[in-house]
Amino acid sequence: MSSTTTLQKAGDPSGEPGGVQPSDGLKAGLKNRHLSMIAIGGVIGAGLFVGSGGGIAKAGPAILVSYALVGAMVVFVMRMLGEMAAASPNSGSFSAYADRALGRWAGFSIGWLYWFFWVVVLAVEATAGAAILEGWIPAVPQWAWALIVMAVLTVTNLGSVASYGEFEFWFAGIKVVAIGAFVIVGMLAVFGLLPGSDNPGAGFAHLTDTGGFMPGGWGSILTGVLMVVFSFMGSEIVTLAAGESEDPRRAVTKATNSVIWRIGVFYLGSIFIVLTLLPWNDPSITEKGSYVAALDSIGIAHAGTIMEVIVLTAVLSCLNSGLYTASRMAFSLGERGDAPKAFAKVSKRGVPTVAILGSVVFGFVAVYFNYAFKDTVFNFLLNSSGAIALFVWLVICLTQLRMRGILMREVPEKVTVKMWLFPYLTWATAGMITLVLVYMLFDDANREVVLLSVLVAAVVVAVGVVRDMRRKAAERV
Repeated sequence: MSSTTTLQKAGDPSGEPGGVQPSDGLKAGLKNRHLSMIAIGGVIGAGLFVGSGGGIAKAGPAILVSYALVGAMVVFVMRMLGEMAAASPNSGSFSAYADRALGRWAGFSIGWLYWFFWVVVLAVEATAGAAILEGWIPAVPQWAWALIVMAVLTVTNLGSVASYGEFEFWFAGIKVVAIGAFVIVGMLAVFGLLPGSDNPGAGFAHLTDTGGFMPGGWGSILTGVLMVVFSFMGSEIVTLAAGESEDPRRAVTKATNSVIWRIGVFYLGSIFIVLTLLPWNDPSITEKGSYVAALDSIGIAHAGTIMEVIVLTAVLSCLNSGLYTASRMAFSLGERGDAPKAFAKVSKRGVPTVAILGSVVFGFVAVYFNYAFKDTVFNFLLNSSGAIALFVWLVICLTQLRMRGILMREVPEKVTVKMWLFPYLTWATAGMITLVLVYMLFDDANREVVLLSVLVAAVVVAVGVVRDMRRKAAERV
């Protein structure tokens, strides 16, 4: 089999080096600066700003170990994905690679599950953004704000991939600048160098002076892992976006190589600052949120309002990227015959219009469910999609184990990004993800999430297997 055929089976419709799309397909409208900022800011979600306080309250300073463990897991997964994406950039990313390495049923299943995950996220983020906007302008009801932000970002995505990239460039830029400033200001306060700071108790002693570094014991680290793992979701988006960039291979390589310092600075660095400015059990961390509490402790005026603006930016960024990601996955599925063919059609600007509209319609329906049937239908959607991102990471591990051999046999010159200590570290990462999923079964707060997610995944996989069997039977006739 030729290398061109192999890349086509891997989901690269053009078969050209670098995954360049044909003129009637997706167009390379993302600039390198867009990809760089998506790579830097894409891993920063609203969960870091909003949810970190709960993790700190549960695990104490040991939450740093939880963040480090999940961060390492994400680094390894991104390295695996980077290996495959650098060799064959594609808008279907891991779904297209699973299709090639594990079978059509695998690509079908993980593609649709990932699409489902992101369209539910659309509703969650639209509602979160609407709640903030309603607080600022209460004359407009929350449901109307949710529709407005969804509509605006839908129009943005329908315009061109460049308009998505430009919006995300500025959204991600605000998040990056905000966290960078937080870390710098926090460090100055810790060392007593911040003019006007009124937190004389700040310092490294807070890491151990209230019950020790692990006040809840070793088990609190795993509990912390469950609480922080979902704030890392979305780091894989850059490999989908790379397929529409000017230089896909360079963009993927740069993104995967920089993931270590991104997680180190933005996650570990910022949480470390919070823990040195305040005792971990300070009630303001959970009442106000960890970042607002930390800023308040050093006398930063209007900290709550500042953080609301940053959280709204993070929410809009996630909504923008979620719609982009869902539509590109739908496009890829349509291109491979695993979704309606209309999803694979693009406008004159190279935008998959039907895939975008199909994704956003489900998002609008989910928003409606959030207001009309919050405790029933929407609760089911939310819980049944909760663990899917972990399934995606696990599938990336299993896919890379097979794809390494395929790529080295067919296009070895394109394997420019290699997973470290292959295959041992790949298996170890898969084991870490499996451990998290198993631990979720024994955690009261996450048991329903993992069980419903497994149920939905089992149904989708069953459909994928049946489709695959029918396809093979038809080919034999």
